[in-house]
Amino acid sequence: MKIFVLTDNKFIHDSFRPLFRTVSAAKVEFFCSPSSEPLFRDEVVGRTVTPVSLKRDATRFLDYDLGFSCHSKQLFPAALVQAVRCLNIHPGFNPFNRGWYPQVFSILNQLPVGATIHEMDEQIDHGPIICQSEVQVHPWDTSRDVYLRLLQEEVALFRAWLPRLIAGDYNAVPPAIEGNYNGKDDFAALCELDPDRVGTFREFVDQLRALSHPPFSNAWMTLGGRKVHLRLELEPSDDVHDG
Repeated sequence: MKIFVLTDNKFIHDSFRPLFRTVSAAKVEFFCSPSSEPLFRDEVVGRTVTPVSLKRDATRFLDYDLGFSCHSKQLFPAALVQAVRCLNIHPGFNPFNRGWYPQVFSILNQLPVGATIHEMDEQIDHGPIICQSEVQVHPWDTSRDVYLRLLQEEVALFRAWLPRLIAGDYNAVPPAIEGNYNGKDDFAALCELDPDRVGTFREFVDQLRALSHPPFSNAWMTLGGRKVHLRLELEPSDDVHDG
């Protein structure tokens, strides 16, 4: 069996590669997006990861038996997902908050977040669900806190299901509802804060913790004619209070 894995996440690559070594009957090749080549510099030099653009070179994968999208920045074209069984490992609890940064929007709208493995179709983070696992979001979690929890959950889910994913030994079920999708523009709109906005302090805390993901500077507002970045740190104590 010939398998390709397209990922732009170094942690996922480093965590998933050893799992594929247990699949002796498969030939597995790893790829990344051209923009992620600096992240995989050593692997590219060592020829264990190959940069590829699906817009230009998707046809090179048509003779593969199975493909995995694991935190890939690229959209798999319809011709590819229709010709090859392609699976997506997604840090979101489909069909809720599909698209960009699921944990950010889950903090804001209280919709579930977790890890999902699903068959791919032409739409983003769409298609029949194979398996998924929800993760908890505490009221003091930042985006980074939840994201790190999601990565660990993805690795655990992938480890448990990998033999069945390769064999096709599963029952993929379409989501009961369409759910919702958040794009890059939706995230960008969250990042610009209005200093004159009226609301509750809880709303401001939730928006800031949803955008707090060091080392990135996401939230910002204009103060004194300058763009000023904001980041929130929360330190829960051992004391328990009502409310």
